[in-house]
Amino acid sequence: MSKWKLSALIMLLPFAASAQSGGESVSKHFNMFVTHHTKILIDAAESMPADKYGYKPTAAQWTFGKIIAHMAGDNRVTCSAIAGVAPEKSPEPSATAPKEELVSALKNSLTFCEQAVAKVTDGMLGDSVTYYGERATRASPLIGLVEDWSDHYSQLAGYLRLNNVLPPTAKNGGM
Repeated sequence: MSKWKLSALIMLLPFAASAQSGGESVSKHFNMFVTHHTKILIDAAESMPADKYGYKPTAAQWTFGKIIAHMAGDNRVTCSAIAGVAPEKSPEPSATAPKEELVSALKNSLTFCEQAVAKVTDGMLGDSVTYYGERATRASPLIGLVEDWSDHYSQLAGYLRLNNVLPPTAKNGGM
């Protein structure tokens, strides 16, 4: 088990204990995360000017458009695992597609993720699903989603700041 997954599982243990004792459910917290991040990811994608979608801080980094395209494609795989269904056989959008197309693909993938996560109950977290071709518990893609969206949002926020655009979480005192 990777270090991040082990760390995430350790962080989730109090929630699991709380859910077992009648406290707040773990699935409720995943839903809250998805609702919050759906908003800020869309806001970040919409905030970057179209002519900056090809921007990348260094030659080794992805462009802003590549991050959006990657998230749209990866959400399909991860949220299909959360839903317990096989992912669609559609390709990841092109990193050089127009902003409108990339934002639309991201929004569609986030809507699919919201729907998938909304159906998960605490009792389903230990269910076996296929995640990137491997058998895993349903909690694994949920943890992967948290880790991936947090990582990519931080990239997007940095790219926005480097282009003199205030990231969503820095507006109005943060979110």
